[in-house]
Amino acid sequence: MGRQEAIARSIAQAITSTSTANGASKRPKNLLAMILALFSAFFSFYQLALRKIRPADFASLRRNHWQLADDAYADSFQPSADGEDAKAEEALKSIGDMGFSGSTFYSTADQKFLVKSVPRHSEHSFFRDDLLTPYAEYMANHPRSLLVRICDFLCLSGASVGRALGLAPSHHIVMENIMYGREQAKKRGEADWEDWDLKPTSYFYPERDIADGALTSEATKSQLADEFHDKIILSREQADQFFDSLETDTKLLAEHNAVDYSLFLVRIKVPQQASDPSSSAADAGIVPTEPPSAPPAPPSWRTGVASPDGKHIFRAAILDFFWAKHKIQPIFMTVLITLWNAITGSGHMSITTTPDEYRERFLKMCRGIVEVRED
Repeated sequence: MGRQEAIARSIAQAITSTSTANGASKRPKNLLAMILALFSAFFSFYQLALRKIRPADFASLRRNHWQLADDAYADSFQPSADGEDAKAEEALKSIGDMGFSGSTFYSTADQKFLVKSVPRHSEHSFFRDDLLTPYAEYMANHPRSLLVRICDFLCLSGASVGRALGLAPSHHIVMENIMYGREQAKKRGEADWEDWDLKPTSYFYPERDIADGALTSEATKSQLADEFHDKIILSREQADQFFDSLETDTKLLAEHNAVDYSLFLVRIKVPQQASDPSSSAADAGIVPTEPPSAPPAPPSWRTGVASPDGKHIFRAAILDFFWAKHKIQPIFMTVLITLWNAITGSGHMSITTTPDEYRERFLKMCRGIVEVRED
């Protein structure tokens, strides 16, 4: 079994296995079986034993606020094959090692969920120790929040050779897939969905700005934030709701020192023009009406908001809010960039600026990509 398959198996088993109240899998009752299991877990390179962090909090969000039943959630992490030939790793599809953090990404076979590794200690410790409680409380009270819905948080349950050698990530988040429905649209022969991962581009990015990017490969530069050279067409009511959510969501992030988050934007071309584009999109299966995308019922930014001109459906979510200024690695990076600025005057990076300043630029970017069509 390869690395990607072994990691996928460990994730799927952590989600679907019977757990105790604290999220740890039940141990074998037989002493010899327990010893062998511990021995195997310790010397595993890729298939690490994972457990759920704060499972009751995430279960409450899923059941009570997102109307996602336990069985339906677990089914997404079951292999689609029937019979004895079904393998746990087949429930997840690898979509590669992406980004500068070295994160691994998987999607469930039904495309409803994404699993992203969080390999940096500064990031997973921030989410666990600082943000998880306010995030859970906030998401319970803000059903229209643009913050991505995180359904589970997994971590290594014990010592492992694979973790010590850095061969496999020790932490993963399970989140909704804002691109849910794309594969079905492709099968119907519709135009491919467009997506952008947007951050303020006015910051200093060494990969882009030093020597005009000549010292960095195109592959590396392609992992930087995208640029959206167009407009989201919205009605006044849609725009006001969008901006209100952005203001409230980013206020929570700034209050907890988060920076460098991004707006993930999806634009879907409505396959057939109609007087009611939302109805047309729903008939085509573009707008999901079931958990985890709903509730609230459509239209929302996770199910799709129809442009007044009837041409597109837009989705959006705020992602990657795990970089906090008070953690050790961000502090170290801030010192380095401050020294660099003293020599070159290049300016701050998105990961070294203040939370309030990043929020201000982020909101300005979001407002700049919206065009309001008055009634």
